[in-house]
Amino acid sequence: MNAPLLQMSGIDKSFGGTAALRSAELTIGRGEVHAVIGQNGAGKSTLIKILTGVYTRDGGTITFDGKPVHFHYPREAQAAGISTIYQELNLIPLRTVTENICLGYEPRKWGMIDWRLANKHARELLARFDIDIDVTRPLGEYNTAIQQLVAIARAVSLDAKLVIMDEPTSSLDDREIAILFGVIRELNKSGVSVLYVSHFLDELFQICDQVTVMRDGQTVAQREISDTNKLNLIADMLGRDPEEIRAAGMTDFSAAQAKTGDVLLEAKNVATGTRLRDFTMRVHSGEIVGLGGLLGSGRTEAARALFGVDDVTAGAVKIDGKQGAPANPRAAIGQGLSYLSEDRKAEGIIPHMSVRENVTLALLPRITKHGQVETKKERELVERFVKSLGIKASSIDQPIRELSGGNQQKVLLARWLATEPRILILDEPTRGVDVGAKLEIQQIIRGYVEQGIGVVLISSEFEELVEGADRIVVLQDGHSVSELRNPGVTENALVKAIAHHYADRDAA
Repeated sequence: MNAPLLQMSGIDKSFGGTAALRSAELTIGRGEVHAVIGQNGAGKSTLIKILTGVYTRDGGTITFDGKPVHFHYPREAQAAGISTIYQELNLIPLRTVTENICLGYEPRKWGMIDWRLANKHARELLARFDIDIDVTRPLGEYNTAIQQLVAIARAVSLDAKLVIMDEPTSSLDDREIAILFGVIRELNKSGVSVLYVSHFLDELFQICDQVTVMRDGQTVAQREISDTNKLNLIADMLGRDPEEIRAAGMTDFSAAQAKTGDVLLEAKNVATGTRLRDFTMRVHSGEIVGLGGLLGSGRTEAARALFGVDDVTAGAVKIDGKQGAPANPRAAIGQGLSYLSEDRKAEGIIPHMSVRENVTLALLPRITKHGQVETKKERELVERFVKSLGIKASSIDQPIRELSGGNQQKVLLARWLATEPRILILDEPTRGVDVGAKLEIQQIIRGYVEQGIGVVLISSEFEELVEGADRIVVLQDGHSVSELRNPGVTENALVKAIAHHYADRDAA
């Protein structure tokens, strides 16, 4: 039997006394497509960063291609034959497509970069992905899907022995995913191994040979894909008995009774060009409606569709009884919607701007007169929200990057509350904040709900949904599949609801 390409054993890693990995294990064979899955905080990204030299491990051993290794920098891992495509693209938008693909590996002639050859190489590489674009244009001129494929093309061009793909399909449509899978199969045939991280379980059964499941910083299972099913993988991820999940019966989504009161927002059979296929939900005045499901279930896609970020291609959206989804975020704000997105750093804060500027970013048209910001009105508004939300800052002119994560999140919440929304969409509003800040944010949200605002709450923490939402709409694979109603919802009931749909499919 051939020795594995990669063996990680007993890997430990702590940050500030908190264990991120505890004796984690990962074994990848040669020419194998190996999935690593788990919920947020399971340790997937930390394990990859230790392998690639971003972090230094506290304990354990790593053997790669038959040799013990300890990479201190990503460049060392790359030189050894490990190529990584990170979920957050590390490309240079102002550089050309060719420059991004060939960066650090430019072909040379007489000591000079041979751009003709480099452009030819880039075009040929992208042709494998069925992409025909002008490689001499800046990468930033192309959409996110093209940028994602360029990052993948760069990774597979580096003559790697192991290619790590962290959520590679997050920005791709079905056609682009099919092309990517074709390239992965080519790599597989040529003996290159792939470490594949994804929250979309359907993909694993199309492309992977093995799967490792992580939970709470530990490796809890390694299975052959052919010997398992989605239900067992979900049970591993959640730490539940699959038979308990299989035995659970659920109330049909269509049978849920509507809450009395004004309907602020209604979505019926909504689909988009991304992963949202059949989403139905209703939000009333003075209630919190949670969206539950595993990552990849369509929760964020639903939020983006409601706020006009993604186009609605099927179904109907009504706001205050009026037909029609917002055409764009600006229109959504005008219709009384606000959206706190999931990624605070990439889509929320402007780090070099002040607390004041970050709060009023979505309000500028309302506090501007003759092209000038009304400073007195701006400062009064910001100071009021800083006080009411308990934002801890030396002044409203302090750069937001200097604040704690919890206070940054409060600033973003203030930004959207300042628009006086009737419907507030919150995607992971307490992620990455400490317990105290989390409780304060939850109390702030509940206070506004008591004043009549409607809230759509997305959270990966079951406890937050169970304790905070009046109703929970459960999504699977972009579909609304069931609804739970408080009081009386338990975390166990939510777990069963999330997994039940998979149990039905696997039994079919």
